Amino acid sequence: MPTEREAVARIVEVGAKEMTDREAAAECIVSMTPEACAQLVAGTPKGNPLEAARVAGVMGVKRTPDLLPFCHPIAVTGAEVLVEPDEATGTIRVHTTVRAHDRTGVEMEALTAAAVAALSLYDTAKAFDRGARIDGLRLLEKRGGKSGHFVAE
Repeated sequence: MPTEREAVARIVEVGAKEMTDREAAAECIVSMTPEACAQLVAGTPKGNPLEAARVAGVMGVKRTPDLLPFCHPIAVTGAEVLVEPDEATGTIRVHTTVRAHDRTGVEMEALTAAAVAALSLYDTAKAFDRGARIDGLRLLEKRGGKSGHFVAE
């Protein structure tokens, strides 16, 4: 028989925590052949894959608590999704920044934005390179809250 801890899913109580400004940045890299990257930069019959990825990333921020069962809905005050292609190396760097004034952090929103933007790029890249991949999803930095400032190595 499962213990109470195993049988109950719960969202951590944050009601007593202080509302503070919070910010998080994340990144990942989409890798493909240089030719496939050039196709994405040039655009496809479906439209501009880089712009679609930026919009997908912003949508990911807004839907994070719908995707992750223990993630609190928070009052996001701003978000940016930067998509930086390097045709020569066949890579596209996705960098996201998310800000909020709330009781809990925005790390998951920043990571989700980067992942969703990268998936959007992969969705188009696969038509030109079946070996395309997404690597290095990670938190780069976070500010605010009780745990303070974190910067990845």
